Amino acid sequence: MQLHTGDDGLAPAALMPGPVSTPHTTQRGAEPVYAISMRGLVKSYPGPQGTTTHAVRGLDLDVPQGETFAFLGPNGAGKSTTISMLCALARPTSGHATVAGADVLTQPHQVRRNVGMLFQQSALDADLTAEQNLRIHARLYGLPRRHTRLRVTQVLETAGLTDRRGSPVRTLSGGMRRRLEIARALLHSPRVLFLDEPTTGLDPHARVQVWDHLRALRDRHGSTLFVTTHYLEEAENCDRIAIIDGGRVVAQGTPLALKAAIGDDRVVLRTSDDTTAVRIVRAVVRPDRAITVDTAGVSLRLPDGSTWIPRLCAALERHGVAVHAASATPPTLDDVFFHHTGRSLDATERSNVPAGPPRGATTSQTGGVR
Repeated sequence: MQLHTGDDGLAPAALMPGPVSTPHTTQRGAEPVYAISMRGLVKSYPGPQGTTTHAVRGLDLDVPQGETFAFLGPNGAGKSTTISMLCALARPTSGHATVAGADVLTQPHQVRRNVGMLFQQSALDADLTAEQNLRIHARLYGLPRRHTRLRVTQVLETAGLTDRRGSPVRTLSGGMRRRLEIARALLHSPRVLFLDEPTTGLDPHARVQVWDHLRALRDRHGSTLFVTTHYLEEAENCDRIAIIDGGRVVAQGTPLALKAAIGDDRVVLRTSDDTTAVRIVRAVVRPDRAITVDTAGVSLRLPDGSTWIPRLCAALERHGVAVHAASATPPTLDDVFFHHTGRSLDATERSNVPAGPPRGATTSQTGGVR
């Protein structure tokens, strides 16, 4: 992958610092300019006994310049396969896509020059220093030697790693290594940055640091970020998300709009007799309301759920059913995923959390529970 200098011997404009377009406003005439556009994108593999495995099944998506966009879905949903096709590392079975104005099928080298990629697994050499890792990447992309030192200094400063440029990678924390990998992906000034599960394996503090860094990149440089994740809180950081399941996009939009489409709050009641509580609650609300009972308690969806809690608690206590805790929680992205797929993306993570009202819930408690 060779990047050529211009006739005057200077580096191309993309390698030099300068003003960038404000996110979502760049236009060509009346048409928006998309950093990524795909139509009918399919990737299939031969399966056993003459069968065919479909990893990606006809994706149609547009990502405007300067947007932070996320693929949200479980492992095996087709997220990484899609990234590989958009980076021209895997050839689509059918359909077409453009990235930074280049066709992934007919202009793969141009696509690779215009994108940065952060893989799930680290590709850093642990025995080399931070600066040495960056210099190797610069040579692979053909950056002129006289500009490499400037770019290395710039991306290290952006990543907050200037004082660790001479440190071997093995001495860096997990969060520092991830920021160094982002710095490396930015070294050749890509127009689009792909981040495949950018914080997998990091502790919560390091994950917050990485996302603070990514937000700063977007705000400072107008970078287009395409993120794949199965972490719900990461998807909340993005301008728009697409929920992908079984190789298909089942919903897309802003996190707020997707949650608003679900509508009602989730009300959970922890009682002394859940079986009796279901019968009483059903008599208070509409009979067709779906009510479930699990380890969290009696749950159902109601509009403006916090206003229902006093009424439900009063009805239960009149019938001798003690209410230990009650909560009302607005729809979450996990609720959105469940609504469209019938499964909970966050079930495994929740199983490791002690039982209690959901985070951010409006809660009232009776019976001496604190």
